[in-house]
Amino acid sequence: MYRKFVNARSPLRLLEKGLHGGLGCGNLGIVLAGHGVGKTSFLVCVALDDLLRGNNVLHVSLRDGVPHVRAYYNTVFDDLAATTHLENAAATRAEIDHRRSIRSYPANSFNASKLREAIKIESEAGGRPSLVIVEGYELGAVEPAEVRELKALARELDAEIWLSVACPEDRVPGVPSSLEEVGNAVSVVLALEPAQGAVALRALKDHESPDVSALHVSLDPRTLLLIRS
Repeated sequence: MYRKFVNARSPLRLLEKGLHGGLGCGNLGIVLAGHGVGKTSFLVCVALDDLLRGNNVLHVSLRDGVPHVRAYYNTVFDDLAATTHLENAAATRAEIDHRRSIRSYPANSFNASKLREAIKIESEAGGRPSLVIVEGYELGAVEPAEVRELKALARELDAEIWLSVACPEDRVPGVPSSLEEVGNAVSVVLALEPAQGAVALRALKDHESPDVSALHVSLDPRTLLLIRS
């Protein structure tokens, strides 16, 4: 099966329709979920969608080492290739490995300045990322100015930056109060929650739109792809 079929089943297709064009370049987005619900799998799928389109991705983990993150990509890609019958899987994996960079930092030493430095190094090597993922971000442990700096970096790069944030419970009641202090720095907030035989994806914030009820879809709990009807 061709790459376009894999991309067609990406949750980003419904994000682009249900939200105002998805996250969009120059914007900062947050994915909220309880531990083990699927934040990493979802963001790896987001990254693979970009990589399969020929773009560069920087994945930063504040929780796991580079080998662990790389192994996670391999597992998700293998599931993707098997369930979508992707043609030339070995060549495709080699290509996306070349376009993807993984970095790991201790959570207490990471900040926007370090991310800016990493992106500068990637860009000088010829791989300026159009998508940056920061996994394991501790929203409540940083100052609002730091979040606003990440937003400024996204705008400066004309790239999308996604942060994954863990919640204490599986159910996400709403936008965390800590986000109220950062104003419009965060454009999109998504919640992942366990559902019967699926993972539910819903929007808590959609840019400046007051209505976020349109986006509420089900994802395959193994691949985090859209469940085919």
